[in-house]
Amino acid sequence: MSELVVTAGWYMALAALLFSIGAIGLLTRRNALVMFMSIELMLNSVNLTFVAVGKELRTLEGQIATLFVIVVAAAEVTVGLAIIVAVFRRRETASVDELSEMRG
Repeated sequence: MSELVVTAGWYMALAALLFSIGAIGLLTRRNALVMFMSIELMLNSVNLTFVAVGKELRTLEGQIATLFVIVVAAAEVTVGLAIIVAVFRRRETASVDELSEMRG
């Protein structure tokens, strides 16, 4: 039997697919939480790309860059979800179309 070798190209193709799904979700959905999850999916696809390239080049820079992206994403989740929850409690909707009409 032949053995399937998973190369960096497979990881890059998967990352491109995940990024595309995230971009489509960001552009087509109007719910703030779904848009937020789409951005997180796109960030994770970039992380996969960093790790795949680092593995291919046999360096640690990909993993180090991924660590920084994860730290920034964690901070973004904390602040972003707090804002979304605060707006949802006040407006009782997470629709971006209705949130764009916010006035004092």
